[in-house]
Amino acid sequence: MTAILLVGFALLTLWPAYNLALVAFSTGDAVTAGRRRRRDAIAPNGNEPLTFWIVVPALNEERVVGRTVGAALALSGPEGTRTRVLVVDDGSDDGTPDVLAAIDHPGLTVLRRDFPNARKGKGEALNAAFRAIRDLTLLHGEDPSRVAVGVIDGDGRGSANLLPEISRLMRDPEVGAVQVRVRIHNRNKVLGAVQDLEFAAIANASQLLRDTAGTVGLGGNGQFARLSSLMRLGNAPWSHCLVEDLELGLRMHLNGERIRYTSLAHVKQQGLVDVKRLVRQRTRWAQGNLQCVSYVPRLIASRKIRNHALLEMLYYLLAPWMNAFGTAAVFGLWGYAMWHLIPGHGDTFLIHSWGQMGEVALFWVVGMTVPGLVWALVHRAQLRDETTPTLLRAALAYPFFLLLGLVATWRAIGRQVARRNAWAKTERLAEEPVAA
Repeated sequence: MTAILLVGFALLTLWPAYNLALVAFSTGDAVTAGRRRRRDAIAPNGNEPLTFWIVVPALNEERVVGRTVGAALALSGPEGTRTRVLVVDDGSDDGTPDVLAAIDHPGLTVLRRDFPNARKGKGEALNAAFRAIRDLTLLHGEDPSRVAVGVIDGDGRGSANLLPEISRLMRDPEVGAVQVRVRIHNRNKVLGAVQDLEFAAIANASQLLRDTAGTVGLGGNGQFARLSSLMRLGNAPWSHCLVEDLELGLRMHLNGERIRYTSLAHVKQQGLVDVKRLVRQRTRWAQGNLQCVSYVPRLIASRKIRNHALLEMLYYLLAPWMNAFGTAAVFGLWGYAMWHLIPGHGDTFLIHSWGQMGEVALFWVVGMTVPGLVWALVHRAQLRDETTPTLLRAALAYPFFLLLGLVATWRAIGRQVARRNAWAKTERLAEEPVAA
């Protein structure tokens, strides 16, 4: 029993302790948000973007693309700036082209990709958009450092203050990219509510901590980069990696670019409310994270990344895999001990009674449940846009959500070993379009 308790203690007390540290940091950030806004409110100085390009990658997005494009076209930046929307129709064979053709707006550009160039992954679609924006910018004699390129997925909707907030942070000429908070808008189902708890509270706190450490990661929705920073990465800033956004962030850090995070603006997206589809999505994310482990030697060798930032990046890249193997080892020991508690299966191993087994199980249940409840309180206190019963259900479901993540991690390991790197697109739920 001692060994299991020690290993369990390492996994299930350090993890809650890390969560509590994030809670403390997130709470402090919320208290000082106004002070930080004033500190960062640098007067316009000629470094902020004049043109905002919002790129919407679309592959068979007829259910949601009309609403997404309409919402993107409605976004506006500070006075004197302009907003353009570029939709990359990546070889859609549903009603996506018809939905886009029905939107009559001078700020909309549709870039149609057909085979054999289409459907080579989201990264290639974004690269095509980047090259089109770069060429148009240079053709019109614009300064690439004053052009911001953002990504909003086919199911995304930005908050009204999105572009002003990007502009505020990009007044610092050292900032090459900004990531905003991500929210889930279909929170009426438990899985959707859990994902909002994950993104809006937990990931938000983690990114705030990383903003202080200088290690902010880019996400698929709500990432904005200076065109000049993307151009320094060559003709294809995004890669074939299954998490092209995470890899782009790593490449920008290695290139000496500063990435900021803001919780004051957000992009809302659909949450997956089907377990099978959710596991498929998280498997792709986990496999992409595993692919990015190849950057570890370059991160260690880089002179542009400070030691504390390096430690945080290594933790972010390696911790999921150490947790997966560590949890599997604990469950293996636990199962072996239970087997030996059954009469006729030899001497007991570590645990000598079912009562002791109950104590171990209680230890695990408490350790897995408490963090979710704490994050529900943080969500309620900071955002105040969800009911307490909904957040309580999400908190109680959070341990099972984490187990789904472990399943996805092990599936990702299997796919990586088998060299299966096919890009699985996230399916959408139907939405009503809005007028552009």
